[in-house]
Amino acid sequence: IQGAGGGGLFALTQTVVGDLVPPRERARYAAWFSGTWAVASVAGPLLGGTFAEHLHWSLIFWINIPLGFLAMAIINKPLKKLPIAAKRHRIDGLGALLLIIATALLLLALNWGGSAYPWTSLEVIGVLCGSAIFWSAFALRLMRAAEPLISLEVLGNPIVLAGTLSMFLLQAASVGMAVYLPVYLQAVLGLSAAESGIAMLGLLLGTVGGAAFSGRMIPHFTHYKRIAMVGVVFSMLCLCLLAVVAGYATLLEVEVLTICIGFGTGTTFPVTTVSVQNAVDRVHLGVATGVLTFLRSLGSALGVAMLGAVALGYGLPLAGEGVRIAGHSATVEPFVMIFAVAAATLLLGLITLTLMPEKELRGYADNAAPMLAE
Repeated sequence: IQGAGGGGLFALTQTVVGDLVPPRERARYAAWFSGTWAVASVAGPLLGGTFAEHLHWSLIFWINIPLGFLAMAIINKPLKKLPIAAKRHRIDGLGALLLIIATALLLLALNWGGSAYPWTSLEVIGVLCGSAIFWSAFALRLMRAAEPLISLEVLGNPIVLAGTLSMFLLQAASVGMAVYLPVYLQAVLGLSAAESGIAMLGLLLGTVGGAAFSGRMIPHFTHYKRIAMVGVVFSMLCLCLLAVVAGYATLLEVEVLTICIGFGTGTTFPVTTVSVQNAVDRVHLGVATGVLTFLRSLGSALGVAMLGAVALGYGLPLAGEGVRIAGHSATVEPFVMIFAVAAATLLLGLITLTLMPEKELRGYADNAAPMLAE
């Protein structure tokens, strides 16, 4: 239930900004989104750790209730000023159900493969086949439903297709790195769990800095897509360098490289979001943003599973994400491969980003700015 509400909020926040601000100006708001996300990402785990260590672990759940009411109080009055479309719509419940089952089976197969069961086992193959069947049923539903969950007009847009696919790949590499980098810091550099958590701030702050820089630069570039392309190349080169020096790099060197990796990948988020929203009509803004958000989340999950399979294949004693390697002296080879696979995933993301057509960003109409100011 929490996931259903949270997933809606991810798409709705971007859609509301898309309703109020045209694409040419929208990228400037990326700095605000990135800054808020950075504060929450740092403060949340620290506050949760304090609750669990000094008070009671259940407070990490209860704290969301007053925070939720506070957010509602802040946003309720401004949202009432937004115009409401009179057209009624039907939610494609069957399409949503097929999508959920297909995705769940795919994630289950990726988590089982190589850990609970061999990749060639009947269990893993059966779950993959089941996922393929439900994906096919979902595609059939999209073609036949009167109001499908995802508009075929939106999916058929080459900018939306390439932009969402590139975000899927880039997020897979980014989140996969964020999960397995602390394991590397503990197993190879000898940091404690708490120290590795603090060391992860470099990757986080680099990502925020890259997103803020990209958001501010987009309005000044005609070929704004190049900002993200240069960022991905920079991040990919730093990942390759990290793979080369992983066995003897100092903590300072790793921190510098992870900041650079985060900065490079961070530049892609405003570019892909603005490009996808700029490519569709206003009536399809929510659908396009929802597709982008879904594939970004799916990429995060698949990235963790993919790099986890690499780790298990090279003998790293992990059954999943975030596992402490207490007392284990790990070799550097699994982490070299993890960094190399993450770099290869970024390369695929760069290719799809290169194939994405570039459409001139829409700006304010003659009377839109005064209306927004009012």
